[in-house]
Formats: sequence, C-alpha cells, structure tokens
Amino acid sequence: MNKPFWKLNENIRANEVRLIGRDGKQIGVVSIREALEAAKKEKLDLIEIAPNAKPVVVKIADFGKFRYQEEKRFKKENKKAKPAELKEIRFSPFMGKADFETRKSRVKQFLEDGNKVKIVVVFKGRHMGKTDFGYKLIEKLIVEFRERIVVDMAPKMLGRHLSAIISPVKKKVAKNAEAKNTQVNN
Repeated sequence: MNKPFWKLNENIRANEVRLIGRDGKQIGVVSIREALEAAKKEKLDLIEIAPNAKPVVVKIADFGKFRYQEEKRFKKENKKAKPAELKEIRFSPFMGKADFETRKSRVKQFLEDGNKVKIVVVFKGRHMGKTDFGYKLIEKLIVEFRERIVVDMAPKMLGRHLSAIISPVKKKVAKNAEAKNTQVNN
C-alpha cells in the first residue's frame, strides 16, 4: 500500500484554503498567504491534509510529529485489514460418509475463520462419466451451509476437477439475518 504524501508550506498550490489551527480548531477560509504567515508566526509548518476538498484543507502543525502520528495510524489500519485466504478442500465423488463429514467440518472451520473455500471434486478414470455425482456433492455442501455462505463461483468443470468457491457472509449481515429470522418466528 502506498504511504500518504503531504504538500508543505509553499508547495501548496491553492488560492484559498480552509485553515485549521494547531489546537485542531477551525479558523476559517483564508488566502494561502495568510495561512503561511500564521504558520510562520507560530514557527510551525502548513500541511495540506485534504487536497480534494473545496477549498483545500490545511493544518498548522509540526510536520515531524504530524507525519509520525499519521504513519502510526496508517500502520494500525493496515494491521486490522487481514485479507481472506483461499483454502482448498478436495473431495472424491464416491467417498465414504465419514470422510465426507471430516472434510465438511474442515470447510465449516475455514468459513468460521473468515476464509474463502474452494471446493474441488477430483474425478479419476471412469469417474469422468459420472460428473453429476460431483455436482450433487457440491450442491449438498452449499445447502448445508446456505445461511452462512455466499457462492462466489458456481460449480464448474475445469479438466478433471469440478470446482466451486464459497465465502462466509459478513458477520453484521449474518446477525441481521438471524435477528429477522427470530422476529419472523415469534
């Protein structure tokens, strides 16, 4: 991710700016010259913090401290943003019930951890003539988790593999759905 970039003092190219004082209070819309003079008077920098606003928003602050605080905030935000991983679980079209249940529990665990899951049914030899068993297996899994998942990629044959991708429903959306279900049932 790109680090933020701020224009300072004379590099700010706007005629009028919305000025924020060093204490965080808004001073108002002033000319760029007045803003620069106010910053020099306090022996601080004029930092452009919202270049796309009309008028441009600038702040009087010590640039070193400002940059440190912003970079710290930027790192904290990036730590929270965990990308969802794509986990793969392989099935056979003619597998035993115990094996199916074990793999189904792994799919459930991956979904609870917030990961996307790629369900793959692998066909070998004569199994290729019975691909409908694979579609039924994937459909059975989708029906099993229907309340908690979104189907990102419908089942599709890719060579000897039948693949589908599912991802968990966001927690807030799931809670809202549960609340609606309880209201309907009452």
